[in-house]
Order: sequence, then C-alpha cells, then structure tokens
Amino acid sequence: MQMNTPPRNTIRLTRRGRVALITTGAVVAATAVAVPLLTMGGGEVTQPTSLVIQEGARSGQVYEAVDKALRLPPGTTKKSLAKANLKLPNDAEGNPEGYLFPATYPLDKKATPESLLSYMVNTANLKFNGAPVAAGAQRNAMNVYQAVTIASIVQSEAATKADMGKVARVIFNRLERGMPLQMDSTINYALNRSTLNTSQSDTRLNSPYNSYQRMGLPPTPIANPGEEAMRAAITPTPGDWLYFVTVKPGDTRFTASYEEHQRNVAEFTQIRSSASPAAPVTGTATASTGSTASTASVTAPR
Repeated sequence: MQMNTPPRNTIRLTRRGRVALITTGAVVAATAVAVPLLTMGGGEVTQPTSLVIQEGARSGQVYEAVDKALRLPPGTTKKSLAKANLKLPNDAEGNPEGYLFPATYPLDKKATPESLLSYMVNTANLKFNGAPVAAGAQRNAMNVYQAVTIASIVQSEAATKADMGKVARVIFNRLERGMPLQMDSTINYALNRSTLNTSQSDTRLNSPYNSYQRMGLPPTPIANPGEEAMRAAITPTPGDWLYFVTVKPGDTRFTASYEEHQRNVAEFTQIRSSASPAAPVTGTATASTGSTASTASVTAPR
C-alpha cells in the first residue's frame, strides 16, 4: 500500500545502518583483498593452501583473490566466467554475484578459476535451494533469487548479526509500503566503493542500483551473503520499523517514526562531531581477515 513519506532528499538509510541522514562529513572504510603467501626458509614463495571468502565480499573482490591465490595475471578469473559453465538461476543472467558462497575453499595443484568459481556456486545452490529457503521465500511472496538479493543488502547494512532480522524487516516494510529502499549500500555497489558518505549528487546517479531513484529491489544481489543473512531475509524479525541508525557501537536504533529517527540521527551527529580527530568515527568497523600464512583471504566491503 502506498503511503506518504517525507521528501526523498531528507530520508536516507545508510550503508550498514549507521546513518540514515547524511548532510556532511565522510569516512572511507577501505576494502582490502589480502592474499598472503607462505615464504620458505630459502626464500621460496609457495601458493596458499586455502582461500577464505568472507560474508559480504563482492564478486570483483573474489575474482581478485582467486587471481592472487593462484598467482595468475589480474583479470584472469573474471575472464574465465564465460567458460566456467556456472549453475546459476535464470534470473542471474550469468552474473554470479550473490552465489559465490562465503566459505573456506581448498587450493590444490589442480585448482583453476573455473573450478573454484564452480565450487562456490555449487555450495550456494546447496545452501539456498533447499526446502527451508524455498519455503521461506515463498512465504514472503518472493523467489529464491530475490531472497538472496535481500540477504545481500542485509549483509551489507547490518551492524551486527543480531540486527540482521530487523534490517530485513525494514526492507520488507518499505517494499510493502511502496517506499524506495534508499540504502547507500546499493549506490556504493554501483560505484564500486565503500564509504559512509553519500552526497545529494550520488542519490541522482543514473543506475538500476540507485535505490533512491528506483523502486523495488536492485536487479542483482550487491554482495555474497552468508547463511545468517539469508536466514534473516526469509524470517525477518516482526516489527513496524522503517528507519535505523547506529548511534554508537552496540546501539543501533530502529523506529517507525521519522521524527524519532531524526532525533537519533542528531544524537549520532553530535557524538561524531565531538569525537577526537585522531579517534575512529563512531560506528565504523573493518573486518579482520583472520588469515594465516598459508591461507588466502578476501574481506568484505565495510
């Protein structure tokens, strides 16, 4: 049902739920692809024995990580898509975003870009095509690919795992009310960046991933979600929330009231402005790769 909402230039749900109205200031959360190689005592460099894909990594990051792990020229893995024969849903139209499942994959001497990408997609199909996910998607009047798309946004927006179900509910509530999602994570995806700063100019971006201008879900997932994000997408937490903002670490506030949301954002802004310039901005985070010398790892955009 369509509902009247405040003007679009005053409503924002930012990436990872940290700010819903940004007028000034920015902090860039760097995206890293770390592929450490094991160095032997004689100086010999060997290939890592496993590849770790973390929740929320984008496909471009995965391609780069595979190239580095297999010591291939940059761009090799992306070029291999055409011959990988990946078992993707028809809605994906050959784009594996969302289906490069986050997990640890072994790297043996026979590993190739095609074999690794197929392993990831096959793992995603095992996780996503089972009865629980299919039934959950149907229960929410969507197909599995749409559920994966919602899960990818949840993965990108939720500050903590505990918030995932609530973020999913915000997405559903906005869709049901005919409201644009207005999530900065989708714009960041279109611009291939990771930032907490979304300008007015950004919200006018001509892209199908601009959820300020386009209604409904983006045309594809915007990251590769894990099982918990997928679970949140098919079983969102009950609630009437339409807005959320992480005022400070551990304090993400969800509300159905635009006025209350404005007060929460004002509190966030006050905390941020009073922080020491040398201190990290409240609410931002960078994930640890948790990698070892024999493990290649790709981190998600933060």
